[in-house]
Amino acid sequence: MLVEQRQELLLRELRASGAVRVAELAARFGVSAGTIRRDLAELAELGQLTKVRGGAIPVGGRGEPPPDAPPLVAHPTAPTPEPEPPSAGRTIGLLVPSATYYYPSVVAGVRTVANRRNTRIVIGLSQHDTPRDNQQIEELCAAGASGLLIATAGGHHLPPATLERLRATGLPFVLLERRPEDPYEPCEFVVSDHRLGAFNALRQLHGLGHGAVGLYLNRTPTAPLILDGYRHAVERLGLDASAPVVNGRRPAPDAQGAGQEYDRFVDGLLASGARAALVHSDYDAIELLQRLRSRGVRTPDEMALIAYDDEIASLAEVPLTAVAPAKRLLGEVAAELLLDRVDAGPEAHAMATRHVVLHPHLTIRDSCGGKGV
Repeated sequence: MLVEQRQELLLRELRASGAVRVAELAARFGVSAGTIRRDLAELAELGQLTKVRGGAIPVGGRGEPPPDAPPLVAHPTAPTPEPEPPSAGRTIGLLVPSATYYYPSVVAGVRTVANRRNTRIVIGLSQHDTPRDNQQIEELCAAGASGLLIATAGGHHLPPATLERLRATGLPFVLLERRPEDPYEPCEFVVSDHRLGAFNALRQLHGLGHGAVGLYLNRTPTAPLILDGYRHAVERLGLDASAPVVNGRRPAPDAQGAGQEYDRFVDGLLASGARAALVHSDYDAIELLQRLRSRGVRTPDEMALIAYDDEIASLAEVPLTAVAPAKRLLGEVAAELLLDRVDAGPEAHAMATRHVVLHPHLTIRDSCGGKGV
């Protein structure tokens, strides 16, 4: 990743979350803490942020995150301070599996609604590599949550045991990007239709004349849904089923292993004759773009690419067309659903159970070689 790309992403996270921390950013970008400190120093000299011990805050801060902004990583028993407690006495307990990718935008959406409805947020983190879902649920309850917004560290479907644990709290809850394994369970959730997002990406490439499209997946809870949408599109659009499909690395950085998988995918594309690919995530798409260039394969002339997530896709050397889930809107809608139930009190049991499915948007840029179809 170029310095400019890294610094632009750093500023995006700062705007979304209200604070960034050196250790988290170093792990996120696979660079040293010293590199991140230099980035922060350069951006501070340009007036883009204010450095504080261990990280940075927006310009005009006072040495700590804004009082209404939950930190990127916060222990539920140490909630974000506020100048005055909300008059309604409501607190949203928010559990997310990632502090640095995808979920900062979701958190920003929750904060927008919480601020408007005079509600406090307490945030907990259950990381993909070391899930602590049940422990975090307990701690959010102990921190005084009036209701829970839950995105667990596991897959797209919430395990029955976790669903039972949530019900045992006696608090209203809404799932974020998760739904129960049993489709008939009366449980509220807000999810993105990632199957549709993948289908629309392949339909775009098919409309541009591609008869074969490869797929590269980063192993996240989103990946199986993207794979389902991809397979449906291949069948429905009559695409060549021999194009390569690679299940790549996990989110934790693994440069050597990831490099081998990128090369295997590029080899498969070139050998199969496929000249287009859908890549999850943005980071993987940028790496593949650079590896294609090193082999003399130009994008989009000789290989069209569409990224999935649209976190940093616009910062690639060839700006990447990308599937963009409505992450901030997802947070806003989920917070509204939860606060409606909290406000209803004992009457909440009479409310209809609501399932909200948001359609991702396909943002057209240079890397697929055409306009919307």
